[in-house]
Amino acid sequence: MAEGRTGKSPGRWRVFHDKFVVEERYMSVQDRKNLYRIAVGLMIVGAVLFFMILAGVLQHGGLTAGDEPVRTWLLTLRSEPLTTFMIILAIIFGPVALPIIILVVTVAWGLLAKHAWRPMLLAGAMLTGVILAQIIGRTIGRQRPPVDLMLFGADFTFSFPSGHVLGACDFLLVTAFLIASRRQSRVAAVVAFVLAGVGIFFAAVSRLYLGYHWLTDAMASLSISFVILGGVIALDTWRTARIRGEQITGTLSKADTTQP
Repeated sequence: MAEGRTGKSPGRWRVFHDKFVVEERYMSVQDRKNLYRIAVGLMIVGAVLFFMILAGVLQHGGLTAGDEPVRTWLLTLRSEPLTTFMIILAIIFGPVALPIIILVVTVAWGLLAKHAWRPMLLAGAMLTGVILAQIIGRTIGRQRPPVDLMLFGADFTFSFPSGHVLGACDFLLVTAFLIASRRQSRVAAVVAFVLAGVGIFFAAVSRLYLGYHWLTDAMASLSISFVILGGVIALDTWRTARIRGEQITGTLSKADTTQP
């Protein structure tokens, strides 16, 4: 590496950062503003919905009124084939399989793309979700539905929010955004988020059907994921979205990498 104007070669971290972490994409000023608006909107909607659900959980009212009717209705749908399908979903989005899936996806993504930014965002979003679920769960201490109606072994941990659903939401929504945001097609974006929504629906239903969570547990997980997704969109836009002709800082310029 040639020395820059200061006579010093860029450090190894700077070289690695500029080669594998810096990612830039060009868009119009309006498109970038729209992304920021979407990010803020998601965080506001997610936060408001979460605190509405939380208020109901703490006061045993509000949105929790639907918990017992939904649980009772799902009990009437139980059958051996459906239970097997729901257990498979629970395993896929569980604390063992999902981290392995995420590890494989992030490593493969980084190697194939020869770039670390988006895999790092996905991993960071997942880790944030895990930490929030642990903190909120221990703080609220909500009890799960009756143990004798659980279909995949007893679980005595806290119910609110659902870690399975939060993990599914974060993984599917953030991945959908990170893929769709680099495509020009709006149809591709719609398809990506529709598929993510279908996956989230089945992940949530499986936890309720198997008897491990209340409806508001799953709704709280979705609301938290909206906040996380909004944060990812804002960070990714700030870090990568560029307007042609604007001054770009934080990367090695040609003057830094050529002889004076």
